[in-house]
Amino acid sequence: MDKDFREEEFTEVIKFTPPLYKQRYQFVKDLVEKYKPKKVADVGCADCRLLWMLKFCSCIEVLAGLDICASVMKEKMHTLSPLPVDYLQPSERSLTVTLHHGSIAHKDPCMLGFDLVTCIELIEHLEESELKKFPEVVFGFMAPSIVVISTPNSEFNPLLPGVVLYRHPDHKFEWNQAQFQSWALDAAKCYDYSVEFTGVGHPPRGMENVGFCTQIGVFVRKYPQTGESVQSEKPPEAVYKTVFKAVYPSLKDEKYLQNAVVSEVIFTAQNIKHHLMSKHEEEEDGDDPERKSRFWPSVDYFSDYLRKLVVDQTMEPFVNGNEVYIPLVTIFSFPKVNRLCGTFEKLCKLIAGKVTLSSDGSAVVFNTEHE
Repeated sequence: MDKDFREEEFTEVIKFTPPLYKQRYQFVKDLVEKYKPKKVADVGCADCRLLWMLKFCSCIEVLAGLDICASVMKEKMHTLSPLPVDYLQPSERSLTVTLHHGSIAHKDPCMLGFDLVTCIELIEHLEESELKKFPEVVFGFMAPSIVVISTPNSEFNPLLPGVVLYRHPDHKFEWNQAQFQSWALDAAKCYDYSVEFTGVGHPPRGMENVGFCTQIGVFVRKYPQTGESVQSEKPPEAVYKTVFKAVYPSLKDEKYLQNAVVSEVIFTAQNIKHHLMSKHEEEEDGDDPERKSRFWPSVDYFSDYLRKLVVDQTMEPFVNGNEVYIPLVTIFSFPKVNRLCGTFEKLCKLIAGKVTLSSDGSAVVFNTEHE
């Protein structure tokens, strides 16, 4: 049974708004917005809801999930796949999402190099032997800059109707505030981390001493990682099984960048062409509002922009017979094209063979007889 939905049954009377699991995820998201980690691993990722939420954080380039139950991950892992819109409008950042099947009691090199590791409602599911190995694997081996651990606060349990011993049948223990803080401080001291305690799910007014429903420890590594501790022992062999991997389309990939640049160049050139043709038709037909309504609403914007842009004859688009010439210099001056390419030389390279150019390669050419 899903641990989050089972928890909602118990917290229904107290009415946490938003639901407690969403508050935990939001806490992690706020932490990501604050520290801007590029690589994030969610240990005990279960149904991947937190990973799905984090994939929209623009700073993250690598997301990884680990769970002992492969079937739970596989049920929802499709939500981490790129959507058609991701291919139509590739992001400027790269993003890779990977899911691994395995136990946090084991070391695997695929979990090295992360800036942030989250362990949300995980430790209480661990057997005693696994919990004993947990600090060495997470703080000693993985050694990320930040670790976030959340776990139920047993002092809150009497306020939850229906909870007899533990909140979930798979829990091996549930700690009170003193027990969690004692364990966390020992781990932090042993592996050179500082730790701050907080939580989500406020107790009823007048019962503040009970503490948060979910207690959270945020561990921050005191010293930059040198890698000496990892390199001092023989690197472990891979023990996790990869069950899912998705590489999102990115403008850092030359293929997707070229597609984006070509599309933007054609779009910009088409708008400039419409502007020029509308001027010709206005001269022929006068100020007929019915004819003007047929042209793109962006024409006025392009008209104003072109007037500011064209400072010499070499940048000015022109019509020659049944062909329209739009100088590449003019197109490159438009903000989005400029941002995508960076340099004029790169623009020329990316559109070579993809767009019809003048004989000297200095302008995009359209035939006015073909829309």
